[in-house]
Amino acid sequence: MTTQLQFTMVGLGRMGANIARRVQKHIDPSTPVNISVFDVNADSVATLSKEGFTGLASLSELSHYNNDANPQIVWVMVPAEVTKETIMKISEHLSPGSTIIDGGNTFYRDDIANADLLAEKKINFVDVGTSGGVYGLDRGYSLMIGGDSAVVERLNPIFKALAPGIEAAERTPGKDGTPSQAEYGFYHCGPVGAGHFVKMVHNGIEYGAMAAYAEGLNLLHAAGDGIKHPTSVGDHNETKYDLNLTEITEVWRRGSVVASWLLDLTATAYEEDPELSTYEGSVSDSGEGRWTVQTAIDAGTPANVLSASLMDRFSSRGNGMYGNKVLSAMRKKFGGHIEVKKSEVKKSSN
Repeated sequence: MTTQLQFTMVGLGRMGANIARRVQKHIDPSTPVNISVFDVNADSVATLSKEGFTGLASLSELSHYNNDANPQIVWVMVPAEVTKETIMKISEHLSPGSTIIDGGNTFYRDDIANADLLAEKKINFVDVGTSGGVYGLDRGYSLMIGGDSAVVERLNPIFKALAPGIEAAERTPGKDGTPSQAEYGFYHCGPVGAGHFVKMVHNGIEYGAMAAYAEGLNLLHAAGDGIKHPTSVGDHNETKYDLNLTEITEVWRRGSVVASWLLDLTATAYEEDPELSTYEGSVSDSGEGRWTVQTAIDAGTPANVLSASLMDRFSSRGNGMYGNKVLSAMRKKFGGHIEVKKSEVKKSSN
């Protein structure tokens, strides 16, 4: 008879609650699992309790599940700024042999430090870069895993339940036989920190891909105002196309080399709001983009696109405005150039 795994989700935000739900729904029946949940927000715990999960009133209740023969598993999905604190609090109530999984977006070097601290208590640590966001409940999560091989292997039924499955994408030409872990959508990347390292770079790439789509669509949008040419093209010195970006993103989704899930989501955004009038264009950045660029610097590895996409997010929030004022002041002083007001910038550039 297979031993029932004891699994607890700590942090029931946008992803944590759905991770618990997906494990419950997709875990292989041959690997029974009991799932308990905890969050500092009691209402979130109450909501999951009504769905059949075991709600914990406090982290101290984790001690009820300690079993040397069947060590428990605790997945932490909380904001980065409280991750270490939460992990240490959880460790106070676990017995040796238990495993803490950090599924949030943590800097890989912090993983190594957290693992060392837990090792003193003989508690295992596994880092899992988790991609899938709010759609993960239905689509599954792409999982990038770091940790000791034996520990990770015991967790594989949980990872397989969370992953999208081999049917999520056509098999790569040349692959045959038994599918690998990666083909199911989860992969043991290496020792502690490796999972979050791979996820960090994944998110850096995401920044660059998003920036490329945004810049291209911005150029298409600009054509509606007319693009002036320094020399005439035939009898024309201006190109003007009133392009429907909703339909362009749709056609790109079908058979185009730039087709992707990001493009799918962009097309949905245009369908909902063709002028994107509900967006202000102030783009936040999370730690992963900054960590990717810093790590590239540490490694001496070029990351031109990733760096530029991060800087562009800073600019979107107006963080370069003072510098732009300095530029304008210098132009006026060395060349007598009169500053063009914002309302006239587009008109004058065209």
